[in-house]
Amino acid sequence: MAGLPRAAWHRVRTDAFGAEPRGERLARIRRSPQFADGAFRNPVPTRRLVYERSPLEITRAQLTGDKTRRAPTAAVPVHRLLPGDLATPPETGLRLTWLGHATVLAEIDGRRVLLDPVWGERCSPFGWTGPKRLHPVPLPLSELGPVDVVVVSHDHYDHLDMATIRALIGTEAVFAVPLGVGAHLEHWGVPAGRIVELDWWESAEVAGLTLTATPARHYCSRGPRTSTLFLWASWVVAGGRHRIFHSGDTGYFPGFAEIGRRLGPFDATMVQVGAYSDFWPEVHMTPEEGVRAHLDLGGELLLPIHWCTFNLALHPWEEPAERVVTAAQALGARLAMPRPGKPFEPADPPALRLWWRAVAAPRDSEPPTGERAAVAGAEAGAGTAAGTAAKTAATREQVTEFS
Repeated sequence: MAGLPRAAWHRVRTDAFGAEPRGERLARIRRSPQFADGAFRNPVPTRRLVYERSPLEITRAQLTGDKTRRAPTAAVPVHRLLPGDLATPPETGLRLTWLGHATVLAEIDGRRVLLDPVWGERCSPFGWTGPKRLHPVPLPLSELGPVDVVVVSHDHYDHLDMATIRALIGTEAVFAVPLGVGAHLEHWGVPAGRIVELDWWESAEVAGLTLTATPARHYCSRGPRTSTLFLWASWVVAGGRHRIFHSGDTGYFPGFAEIGRRLGPFDATMVQVGAYSDFWPEVHMTPEEGVRAHLDLGGELLLPIHWCTFNLALHPWEEPAERVVTAAQALGARLAMPRPGKPFEPADPPALRLWWRAVAAPRDSEPPTGERAAVAGAEAGAGTAAGTAAKTAATREQVTEFS
């Protein structure tokens, strides 16, 4: 598709591709400090793809690599979320429900915020092709109930789904998006007055919450080429008592520490740990980098996201979970790993259960001794200082191999 002439490309476009910014929206984009030489720039030099030999290498790897471990072997044990599960407000004022991939419902200080909502069956502009869900959404969108704010990190299909956005118009929610992305939403029918578009470090007061778009290391595109007029962002949502961070998609960079200094500390961070690859190491984080970012941010509890739901990279399906558990134990990070759809309050997170192992394809060999000790200790929920120190010592060597 990248080789299509411009006229032919416009003929195959569907509404799902969105719309280009125009008028005052385009003028504001051009005034952004992040916009230079006709395109938005990352906070540090960044390559979208890194090829060691040739542009055909990634295609060859996708076609010839072992696909048996890139999906679960049985149904993912999703928690079927019912409206009654959310009927009572959270006792502590903050409750999170990971709905799969990067989609999280955050109930924070009396408001309901939906982050990167994707209910679609495929990450694609077409219904017949593209990465397909590996598990159902834990509840139908019709059962979600009221939403005060919808937050979108960037315009990739696994984070911004046209059908989901159109369905959410009926909730009367305000939509918070990075610069330029509002053009897609307006094209799909979201009233302009309900769209808040922010540049990095800009904030807006919405429904009694403070929303701040913060830097991320990524890119935007809903077609065959990288888009130059759409910004990507991570997000901070702050209420009267709680603060949370959502990474969207990002590579690791020193800016997490600055976000933490300026806007933290955070009761919980939701950080991307999956869909990483040696082919794109600068725009997605490994699980170890995700834990490091969480600690840079000053996060109290880490909820790993961006894994389990779609097959978007060459790594085994369960590998992000295994690696993030090991890294969190080694670095002393508090971790929540709920099944998709299971609500929890970060002040009292659930005990760690390695639920993904029941449906993961068998490994070629047993994990290293250090890793077995780490995850076994974590699952047992040992809370003593001595137990934590033992788990940390047992996993430090293994985590070094991943870093």
